[in-house]
Amino acid sequence: MPKACCILLFFITSFSAQSQVVEDIKEFFTFYPNKKAAERDSTLYKQKFIAAPVMSYAPETNFAFGTGAKYLFKFNGSGEETRTSNMPITLQYTLNSQFFLYSGFEIFTNQEEWVIEGNLLFQNYPRLYYGIGKDTPDSAEEQYDYNQFLFEPIFLKRMFHRFLFIGGGVRYNHIYNTQIEEDGLIAQNRPDGFDGSTSVGAEVAVLFDSRSNILNAQDGWYLEFTHGKYFKALGGTNKFNLTRFDIRHYFDVSEKNEDILAVQLIGRFTREDIPFSEYAFFGSSEIMRGYQEGRFVERDMLATQVEYRKNFADSRFGAVVFAGTGDVYRNVSDFRFGDLKPNYGAGLRFKLDKTENLNIRFDWGFGRGTNSFYLSIAEAF
Repeated sequence: MPKACCILLFFITSFSAQSQVVEDIKEFFTFYPNKKAAERDSTLYKQKFIAAPVMSYAPETNFAFGTGAKYLFKFNGSGEETRTSNMPITLQYTLNSQFFLYSGFEIFTNQEEWVIEGNLLFQNYPRLYYGIGKDTPDSAEEQYDYNQFLFEPIFLKRMFHRFLFIGGGVRYNHIYNTQIEEDGLIAQNRPDGFDGSTSVGAEVAVLFDSRSNILNAQDGWYLEFTHGKYFKALGGTNKFNLTRFDIRHYFDVSEKNEDILAVQLIGRFTREDIPFSEYAFFGSSEIMRGYQEGRFVERDMLATQVEYRKNFADSRFGAVVFAGTGDVYRNVSDFRFGDLKPNYGAGLRFKLDKTENLNIRFDWGFGRGTNSFYLSIAEAF
């Protein structure tokens, strides 16, 4: 994901008192791929492609420019019973000739008979490396450059229950063109896959998703479990297992203002012959906000967070407070409450699209001796 200093240039919030101005600016950044067809047929969902400029700065990247976007759509023949499909797209290019392209998609077919979800990532963005372990010092920091192509489509069929989907998919993660500091920590430790790796595996997946809105849930559950087996026979460089889960619940605590209490618990566990790229990377713009992504690295990770989302009546503005904790482990059996790393923070929200309940979010997160800013489209979870 983009660095914490990422700045999304949605300047429409400065015009909050002028509702028509806000609508005009929103429309400037919104494209409707099937506009003419939707005007002819009122049963069609009017697809939206919402885009805006993105700029960021970090010492290891210099200035970066690009675009952040959300493509919201439904297949023809889908009505109110089918939730809106979401395909975010982030593209950046830096003055150091680095690039970042990412999409994490969730697509519902007609009447939600199938869910197609997954990730697409193509980048040569640098990473800061501090070593492997839960207590690595800040003084160990060094830059690690590499190219990465990751593709992970998962196909899930609705079975047994309205919101239960079962299926599987494949995951391909290729790391190449690595560059490390001579005589640096990576050169000394030489973790498996430091000079490149290819992970190829098959996954089984179970999803229970009863959220009423994918972009900004007001209620419901989201429970996802995936387990993947990776083989050299499929063209990979390593043989290992990867297990992940993501559990979320949303409480509607105020019908008047639509205030929401959201909670999340995630876990990631790897075993056997693991390349460095498949370790758990602690911290991001979604979980453990305040810590730089990859500040701590190990085989296993557990993290949880809770967020209160305050919506002001008859206003596009909102605010959030959040707190969480988590850690990385060589083995999750090493879990100790006293070792957990805390995070907390607050943020502002601006409702860009009232129909889809789509927010622009600005968060300021704090960790143990660190803090980060985040500004992007849609909620952290």
